[in-house]
Amino acid sequence: MATLSTSSLLWIHSPKPIFPKFALFTATRFFTPKKSTSIVMAAPPTTTATEVVPAIIVGGGRVGKALQDMGKGDDLLVKRGEAVPIDFEGPILVCTRNDDLEAVLEATPKSRWNDLVFFQNGMLEPWLQSKGLNDAEQVLAYFAVAKLGEPPIDGKTDTNPEGLTAAYGKWASAIATRLNAGGLSCKVLDKEAFQKQMLEKLIWICAFMLVGARHPGATVGVVEKEYRSEVSSLIAELASAAAAEKGITFEEAMEDRLCAYSRAVAHFPTAVKEFKWRNGWFYSISEKVVVEGKPDPCPLHTAWLKELNVV
Repeated sequence: MATLSTSSLLWIHSPKPIFPKFALFTATRFFTPKKSTSIVMAAPPTTTATEVVPAIIVGGGRVGKALQDMGKGDDLLVKRGEAVPIDFEGPILVCTRNDDLEAVLEATPKSRWNDLVFFQNGMLEPWLQSKGLNDAEQVLAYFAVAKLGEPPIDGKTDTNPEGLTAAYGKWASAIATRLNAGGLSCKVLDKEAFQKQMLEKLIWICAFMLVGARHPGATVGVVEKEYRSEVSSLIAELASAAAAEKGITFEEAMEDRLCAYSRAVAHFPTAVKEFKWRNGWFYSISEKVVVEGKPDPCPLHTAWLKELNVV
């Protein structure tokens, strides 16, 4: 497998500042390129270098069924209310709603927790850490399954034609092999690179859903096309807050990447959902900072949440 760097994968040259109002700030704080971080690229979708590892799949919805279809018929599907067996070796792919994660843990023998692989969107870190799962394995699934049983559509974009789906952890290569078997791309990342991409996706879903909710009926594509200035300002604000909270530096051109993804999934509806797992993380940062007597780092985000009576 080839080894690339985040700078070669994520640096997108732009002839003009991405955020004109924040150009100086972003250039010196959270969009400055850092030294390369190792990324191991999985084999392309047309290559099947190794066999798909049998897995336990928790959740029989669209994603769970799609993952099962990528296997060879020897996976075990665990549905709501069923226990995860202790004697089935291999990864445990968790494809449930975020609010069902507590029940999934209760149904999984503790000796198997280190085999759990979480496919959920949103900020899982606080919950994972509260369960002692600091190094839990995760997948950023940039693919869509329109209906149960239909093949997934890869979320490749014009800025990232190699694909955006990424996996982290000991089962990451096995996950990549499974996704490749289903015609999907998947990068295997180290923890630092994965965290950055996880935060980018969190910023995407929080920014585009919130701006869209302010304009009833707006899809993700409409937000990108007609309300670009609003979503650009919100992306800059959330990225700054995330960078400060985590002590990281994002690669440049985040707005370009997130808007490109929005064009790829332009038909997606918008709504502020799963607040605890999404916008709630940024709102908690605002609350913490304001209590310390400092200015809200996300004033637009806070104001628009209040405007929609979310908080």
